[in-house]
Amino acid sequence: MVNHIHHVHIFASDIESSIEFYKDFFGGKVILDMEFAGARNVFMKIGNGRLHFYDQPPKNPGRGSIHHFGIQTDGIEGIVNKMKAKGIALKKDITDLGFWKYIMVPAPDDILIELFEVDKTRIPPEYLDYFE
Repeated sequence: MVNHIHHVHIFASDIESSIEFYKDFFGGKVILDMEFAGARNVFMKIGNGRLHFYDQPPKNPGRGSIHHFGIQTDGIEGIVNKMKAKGIALKKDITDLGFWKYIMVPAPDDILIELFEVDKTRIPPEYLDYFE
């Protein structure tokens, strides 16, 4: 049996701005846009993963029980520079741990994203499987 995370479900108070945010900064592509369960539902593919937007404001504003979700990239500086140029306020700069760089970035509806980049040539062998 093979298991994998299929999607992260996100309530969206302004679904169009959420779609544009993830398209613009992460190259997201809408793969399904339809109405079910009484609201518009949009699935967006980012790399091998997906986000599922539900056109309804968050029932419990804020992050609730979820602290953040991670998006791995191979161009962290470019995305961060683009965010800054578009007025996204970041609390600190990219943290560089040698083989791993990361920054926490805000998204619509008070969602927190860990944006990270890994240099697989420098990963300690015991961590290699974690970043596949």
